[in-house]
Amino acid sequence: MTPPDDFDPPIGVPQTLEPGLRRIVAPNPSPMTYRGTNTYLIGTRDIAVIDPGPDNAAHLAAIQSACGPGQRITHIIVTHSHMDHSPLARPLAQATGAPVLAFGDAMAGRTAVMTRLARSGLAGGGEGIETGFVPDQPLADGETVLGSDWQLEVLHTPGHLGNHICLAWNDACLTADHVMGWASSLVSPPDGDLTDFMRSCDRLAQRTWRVFYPGHGAPVPDPAQRLAWLVSHRKSRETAILTALRDGPKTASDIARVVYTDTPSALLPAATRNVLAHLVDLMGRHKVAPKSVLHADAIFALVPSVRFF
Repeated sequence: MTPPDDFDPPIGVPQTLEPGLRRIVAPNPSPMTYRGTNTYLIGTRDIAVIDPGPDNAAHLAAIQSACGPGQRITHIIVTHSHMDHSPLARPLAQATGAPVLAFGDAMAGRTAVMTRLARSGLAGGGEGIETGFVPDQPLADGETVLGSDWQLEVLHTPGHLGNHICLAWNDACLTADHVMGWASSLVSPPDGDLTDFMRSCDRLAQRTWRVFYPGHGAPVPDPAQRLAWLVSHRKSRETAILTALRDGPKTASDIARVVYTDTPSALLPAATRNVLAHLVDLMGRHKVAPKSVLHADAIFALVPSVRFF
């Protein structure tokens, strides 16, 4: 379901996607960020900058120079506090006087089970969190942010990260890293929580969307189909994990080696994180249980009553 690799926009150049919406791609390409972070500018007078991106002087200049006569940056909205989305928010706020808005600080929205994993010593495994991130104004789920000629509805969509939000703009949705067309979203404990991720997918699926504008990659023109694929992809992975446990208790690393047979060894740590995310979700649904306390290297076993079909 991954589309052809034909998304190749000019870096640092504002491109109009539709009236009132422009995109500037930051100069931070990588396996995690694809061509770079998508910074969106909404509005024709009051400008909302969504996801300023990494702390990069050239990208800061590109955002500022995108404002023409009669335009000013009035809002800086951060969808989540990963290092490829939030660090430029503070320099941009200092340069423009606009406040930084987000769901909360770097730990906001983290679930109790992920807090336990973090306290057990599990860390890293993702794009990296801006641990000191704190918005000027916290945003509540369902809140509306208003500009002179636009409005955005805040949708708290934890899963990729606890403080992750999507932004509804009319019948379009800026989905940040929750739904992308070029890859499935990373869910890496203790930052990511698969139970939350699936719940957030279901929430988005309850509405009819015309298009998704993701944090990386091209617009997603078939939102319902993409959401259905994401859910199906995760469920198929869950089935494979449960099947692997039928042969006996295993760690997340053991299962990753069984399930990800075609994955290069260098990528097995990331695969192991993904398996752990599934195991924690399955634990919460009473399908598996750790043999001792929950931690990254815990041995998991099927709960006797689990059924596959």
